[in-house]
Amino acid sequence: MRALCVSVHDVTPSRLTEVRALVNAVRAVAPVPLTLLVVPDFHRTDGRRATAEYCRELDRHVARGDELALHGWDHLDGGAQCRNPADWIARRVYTAGEGEFAALPYAEARARLERGQGWFTAHGWEAEGFVAPAWLLSEPGLAAVRHCGFLYTTTVGAMIQLQSGVSISSRSACYSSRSAPRRIASLAWNAALYRRLRGNALLRIALHPADAPHPLLLRQAQNAIRMALGDRTPVTKAQFARTALSARRSDPAEGVRTERARDPRIPSPPSRAPSAPSLE
Repeated sequence: MRALCVSVHDVTPSRLTEVRALVNAVRAVAPVPLTLLVVPDFHRTDGRRATAEYCRELDRHVARGDELALHGWDHLDGGAQCRNPADWIARRVYTAGEGEFAALPYAEARARLERGQGWFTAHGWEAEGFVAPAWLLSEPGLAAVRHCGFLYTTTVGAMIQLQSGVSISSRSACYSSRSAPRRIASLAWNAALYRRLRGNALLRIALHPADAPHPLLLRQAQNAIRMALGDRTPVTKAQFARTALSARRSDPAEGVRTERARDPRIPSPPSRAPSAPSLE
């Protein structure tokens, strides 16, 4: 199956206006199913703002076939000190200190994930997927995600069905909106990326609330969605993980890869749930 997954990140009460603008921009092209990445307590302030209006909004998305996925707990990087310059660039420049799961030990990662799952359950929702903020996920964090029973996760370059370890290479298109030079650079980068991924089985497009005020970014994303719908099936990430990745697992001709084969940062699936001391 050639598929299209469109996701909206950082779905929080304080950013609901921008999220609605992104959803409307996508739905102006076609009523594609969306994966909404929900942060329960964004920047440790939004937990108190989960109003009835916000909850009804997410209920409506679920009712129309959209997916809600867990996207961290507070979206803030409070992990260990940066280990080297590359780590500092990834955690402080690329993501401005928002890679919550970039350096968490197993026990802390698992506690945040279980807290998030409990929050979803309390609101009557289910999170089949987990996507780490900024796609930065430590190896102990990944083990915790798998232990918590999520169906899938994504890195910036791959989508992974967690329990089987089957993955598919798929670089996500996304935009950097923090400054005019970043926006110009990301438009050029994504134009090249869309061309490069024309033959890929999965095309992923990620939109963030900061993209909403910038028509050029939205227009490029809309054009990419419009072109993709010519020969791709729009699905949520959970739908793709349940169908296409399962099919790849059962058909060696499809080029099944393990997580380690696709992304050397990701460990092979453990034979049993790891204990916290072995991963900290």
